[in-house]
Parts: sequence; C-alpha cells; structure tokens
Amino acid sequence: MNNIENLLQEWRNAQPLKQDMQHRMDQQFMIDFNYNTNHLEGNTLTYGQTRLLLLFGRVEGKALMRDLEEMKASNVGLQMTKREALDMDRPLSEQFIRELNSTILAGDFYKTSRDGEYRYLIHTGIYKTRPNSVVTPSGEMFDYASPEETPSLMADLVAWYHSEEQKKQLSVVELAALFHYRYIRIHPFEDGNGRIARLIVNYILYRHGYPMIVIPTADRRNYLDVLGKCDKSAGTLPFDGAHASIEQIQPLVDYISAYVERKLQFAKEVIDGISRNISETEVKAENPSELGERLGVKLSVNQIEIIKLIQSNRRITIAELARIIKISEVSVYKNIKKLSSFGIVERNGSDRTGFWRIK
Repeated sequence: MNNIENLLQEWRNAQPLKQDMQHRMDQQFMIDFNYNTNHLEGNTLTYGQTRLLLLFGRVEGKALMRDLEEMKASNVGLQMTKREALDMDRPLSEQFIRELNSTILAGDFYKTSRDGEYRYLIHTGIYKTRPNSVVTPSGEMFDYASPEETPSLMADLVAWYHSEEQKKQLSVVELAALFHYRYIRIHPFEDGNGRIARLIVNYILYRHGYPMIVIPTADRRNYLDVLGKCDKSAGTLPFDGAHASIEQIQPLVDYISAYVERKLQFAKEVIDGISRNISETEVKAENPSELGERLGVKLSVNQIEIIKLIQSNRRITIAELARIIKISEVSVYKNIKKLSSFGIVERNGSDRTGFWRIK
C-alpha cells in the first residue's frame, strides 16, 4: 500500500485542481465509468453512443430503449453517489442503497426468464422477493442470500461498515473491497447488484479523499475470476460469504488496489502534464502487426506474441510469458523494454498487484 499512500498524498496536495482540468477529468470519468459498469452487465451501447448520449443527449445508430434508459439512469446514480459521499452528516444507509438501485434501473421493468418462456416484473428499490441464485459455467447452482435472510444481512452489512469506518483498522481500499464482496454475496436486489457494488466502492473511496475508479469491461474475465477465487476461500454458504474476512478476499483487495494505484498514477501524469489522454476505457484490442505499422516500427515475432498475451491477460507475469513463448525471462524483459520504448506497453502498479497496458 506504500505506493498508493505516496500517490494519494500527491493527489491531495494537488487539490483543488484547476477548474478546466477538473471539468475535463470529471466529464471523461462520467463517460468511462457509466460505459464500463453497464457493459459489464450486458448493456449494448457502444462507447461512442454512450459519449453522445451523456454529453449531448442524443445517440446515433441502433440502440435498445432499455439500454438507453439505463445508461442515462446510471449517470444519475453516479452523481447521487458523489453527493452522498461528500455529505459527512449523512452516513451510508440502507435507504440510500435502495434509492440508488431504483435510480440506476430507471424504475420497475419486465425481464425475460433465462429459458425465454415467460416475462416477470422486476421491482426496483426493494429487496428481492424471489431467489436469485445463478448457474455457474460448470453447471452448478451458486446461491446468494435468500429473500428471508436479506433484510437482516443488509442491516448487518451497513452496521459493520459504520463500525469498521470508525475503528480504522482496515485501509480504505480494504474496506471498499470487503464491502463489495460481502454485498455481492447477499445480492439483495433482483437486478443491478454488480452496478451497486461498484458504485459503493467508489462511494467509500470518494468519501475518504480518493479519486473514483473504473473497472473496465475489457477486464471482465479477470474481475470475475478474482471474485471466484474469493468464493472458494469464503465458502459457498451465503451467510459465510456475507461475513467473509479480509484474509478470505485478498485477491479482490489486490485487484481493487491495482485499479486505485492505476487511477492515482494516471491522475498524477495528467496533472503533471506528462499525459493528455484522460480516458480510462480500453478500446478493442488492435492487431499487433497493424499496431507496429501504425507506429512505424517493425515488431519481432516474440514482441507480437507478448502483445497478444498481454491483450488476453493484462496480469500475466514475466515468468508466464517466458514459459508460454518458450524464451528466457531475461529475453522477455528485453522485449518489453523495447516495446515500452516504442510507446506500446507500459506497466501500471507494482509487480505483485499491477497490470500491463497496451497504449
């Protein structure tokens, strides 16, 4: 956490930002967060459509009405979260979480069953009245808290949060990660739980002086894998998941830490004038050969393979790259150093919790 603490201090020292820079960063974050958090849940709007919709209130091309409504509602929820986080006279409450759910889902709506046989009404802003278990890729049933358990577990979760916030034994990032995981294991609403979890992570960060973060849809597989690792450690019983310990969810702590560190480093580079690209969204991976041609550099076979592997797994290690490509770790280091000099690859965060980025 030392690097995060150092970067956080620099971030706080830089406040307040110049008005035009703050506006640009806020505006870009609004687009990036809403696009990614909704795409993680299946929203079909493109990045360009999202930008047009949120900045100018219009959209080009075909789009589902429900996706348009939820994208606009998501942004209302983001602004609500910011205001609530800064109001130190109002502690986090179940009422706010319920209001947030109703807001981001734009009211009650009908949803089609998994088998396509029938439609049912989703009630927003109230805790679930029917089980919302899911079937895993292996075909097994994974249970969240039952409708009967949910009210008491949510009351426990909010009370626990207030207690831990006061005790200050957990770091802010640990507190945000543990709330995220416990909340997800309850899954209190019929829809919108993932989006609420990511909003509350940002609520906790923002309330404690951190910038908000984006979990990109491009990293969906890693995000779900991390949650799966935590599930194995915490156990399959909903009650156990809803009371998971910080040790049991260390993979999620590391994951969120990496994105917090990334955002602080990213903000520092923008503030220092090192970078003018303030987007936190990764567009569709570019073909490595075309990438080299675009930059006017000739890439070796190993360099192309390294780029492909990083594009498929941004947390791949040097050792894993060496093993897959069948070259030495020293050769991997040399190739990555060359790719960095071309402005193609950069490392965000530490060796343990960081990740690669294709520029």
